[in-house]
Amino acid sequence: MTSMSATLIILILINAVFTYKGLEDFNFLEKYKFNVGAVRRGEYYRLITGAFLHGGWWHFFVNMFTLYFFFPIVENHFGTLPALLIYVGGMLAGNGAAYYFHRHQSWYSAVGNSGAVNAILFSSILVYPGMKIMIFPLPIPIPSIVYAVLYLFYTGYGMERQKGFVGHEAHWGGAAAGIVLSILLDPSLFYRQTLLAGLLILVLAGIFFYIRKQRL
Repeated sequence: MTSMSATLIILILINAVFTYKGLEDFNFLEKYKFNVGAVRRGEYYRLITGAFLHGGWWHFFVNMFTLYFFFPIVENHFGTLPALLIYVGGMLAGNGAAYYFHRHQSWYSAVGNSGAVNAILFSSILVYPGMKIMIFPLPIPIPSIVYAVLYLFYTGYGMERQKGFVGHEAHWGGAAAGIVLSILLDPSLFYRQTLLAGLLILVLAGIFFYIRKQRL
């Protein structure tokens, strides 16, 4: 059974408080959400605060549900401070990627900590590649490695099409941060999971250069 450490509880509470305040107070949401134009003006705090806001309670629930299951895996393997580093790194990389790919669109805004959650998720896949993941509405779990590859291809497709209100760029950035930081914190992961790590890095790099070329 998944155990909730004090760190995990605090992360969920911070997300809950920010989400509640943002949903109840439009001015608060506008002041702290991620926005390309505002970041360009020097409001760099939005790279962090925007990740604790959510567009609705279902959005909040999905992210916290994922964090609840996978943060303990990362925390148990690396320790609390490294797990927090991966979380924050994913947060910054996610919004950093969103800023880079939308840097010419000052109106672009986003909320949600999918970048941080994705960093934790992909880190846990690298740490424990033998686990299986349930995807609604599929009735059976699928191998985490299959999930990771399919998810990245879906993310790349979403970045290319730029459809809907999903921050695919933040998902890409978070996944990249989760993999890179995990290997930096524990280089043995790369040697023990060479094929998996190499495959994920190759897919992430391919998506980056393809999307970058499309948007030049």
